[in-house]
Amino acid sequence: MAQPLPVLGAADSARAPELRAELAEFRANVRRFMQQEIAPHTEKWERDGIVPLSAWRALGDAGLLCVDAPERYGGTGADLRFSIVVLEEISRVNAGGLASGVSVHSDIIAPYVVHHGTEDQKRHWIPKLVRGEVIGAIAMTEPGAGSDLQAIRTTARRDGDDYVMDGQKTFITNGQNAGLVVTAAKTDPSQGARGTTLFLVDTSLPGYARGRNLEKVGQHMADTSEIFFEGVRVPASQRLGAEGGGFAILMNELPRERLVLSVTAVAAAEIALEWTRDYVQQRKAFGKPIAHFQNTRFELAELHTETLVGRVFIDWCVDRLAEGRLDPVTAASAKLWTTDLQGRVTDRCLQLHGGYGYMSEYPISRAWADARVQRIYGGANEIMKEIVSRSLLGRAD
Repeated sequence: MAQPLPVLGAADSARAPELRAELAEFRANVRRFMQQEIAPHTEKWERDGIVPLSAWRALGDAGLLCVDAPERYGGTGADLRFSIVVLEEISRVNAGGLASGVSVHSDIIAPYVVHHGTEDQKRHWIPKLVRGEVIGAIAMTEPGAGSDLQAIRTTARRDGDDYVMDGQKTFITNGQNAGLVVTAAKTDPSQGARGTTLFLVDTSLPGYARGRNLEKVGQHMADTSEIFFEGVRVPASQRLGAEGGGFAILMNELPRERLVLSVTAVAAAEIALEWTRDYVQQRKAFGKPIAHFQNTRFELAELHTETLVGRVFIDWCVDRLAEGRLDPVTAASAKLWTTDLQGRVTDRCLQLHGGYGYMSEYPISRAWADARVQRIYGGANEIMKEIVSRSLLGRAD
């Protein structure tokens, strides 16, 4: 009789027994919430192309947004592993689009404000992010600037107590729902990267406009949008960090951003493997379950081994991030390897489902489609290779 696959995750990596116990209890509660409050609605959200604001508020009410934000700003001040658990459990209910949105909101926007914001900015924005009253987005990518952020053309010109922002961004996760957009703009175009500044843009400001909700290959429930700035007057008090300091902030926060992509990649691979293990024991061909064929058994053995290796690596990275020791090169390696792993696992699991795997009623089809973008956003995997190779060999122009 087949043994159940182990429940792996960030809880297993915590060294202190007390923390492991707390994480295990938290995971059980999060899993129950996801099964009851999220899983029943994912197909509708996929059709609608957006997760409703009511679901975000439910996540906030349950204490599942920005869980490691400081207590004085409404968070719990928990170990960041608790935030990792939330992402893993969202991935287990096959809600890749929601995992993407929550990771941006909780693991990119909130840390940006906590680490680099003024006291007034923190007190204004963080409690709203924690409660799900305001949804966060990050606006870096432009029609002519993807992984090369130095090429952005959006500008912010100082005018008295404001900056006047003009430009366009695209592929913005949470773009339709967002009430706060951390936006990169050139305050001094002549200075290249040193002329880039970040701003906390309230989406209710005059001149800010949302474009269409973009249609994608996968992650349909993630609202991904174009956004436009036409003479948007952003108060200087909403500049994030120093003028010209935006690129340094981006580089400082990249390890966590890339690690959370890796976390969701491994969790998605694990659940795809679990579905497939169950499917091949039920599906018959030539009078017996396809699990009895050597090819099926060997495929599952290889996929399980690769996924387990990914889990051990990513848990090690989570430990290092929690200790403040995860460097950008290791984070790039993690993003590169685990998102490639997710693609391999979901593709081979779909193959083991046969024709049914290509039918949208089977969860593996959504997982397969959702996986593809993981190798593109957060820095394309080709950029990850460049980062890692430079650390080994130096720059080769």
